[in-house]
Amino acid sequence: MATDRRTLLADTAITVLADTGMRGLTHRAVDRAARLPTGTTSAYYRTRQALLTALVRRLVELDQAELEERGAATPVPRTADELAAGIAALIAARLTGEGRRRSLARYACAVESAHHPELREILVPRDNQGRRIVRAFLAAQGVADPEDRTVTLLTCVDGLVFDRLVHGGSVQEEEIRGLVAAALR
Repeated sequence: MATDRRTLLADTAITVLADTGMRGLTHRAVDRAARLPTGTTSAYYRTRQALLTALVRRLVELDQAELEERGAATPVPRTADELAAGIAALIAARLTGEGRRRSLARYACAVESAHHPELREILVPRDNQGRRIVRAFLAAQGVADPEDRTVTLLTCVDGLVFDRLVHGGSVQEEEIRGLVAAALR
């Protein structure tokens, strides 16, 4: 029961952070959003930092699961257009619905991690099936350093997601094709 409650609170904290920003993330706000008695969140996570750490761990867990699942369902692309289409699908998921909420929370936590190195350690990009697919595609295309190019490509994709969250709009597939072409050069 405690583990389920902790997960519920962390998931709710992600939603509160996405909906209200870092200043709105309080124990009481999480209690209200989870429809739990006042004091429940602070009973599980005594400090705001403990709550934030739990939120970041859960966020990374959810992101990794999504990338593993998407990667497992996706064969290594044979062409640059196939890779761009796969990236476009991921970006669309990150800009809508629950993916949008997690993206908003992730970026808020990334900024916060500049002041809290323990959060930065949790947010360090991890290897996952999605990343391995990009790396395998670039290696199959003869790119000299597929690991570095993968990091650069995915960082640029992350930047597009951030830009569209802040400024609105969607990412056009030609933008993604341009990033893939640059990674292949």
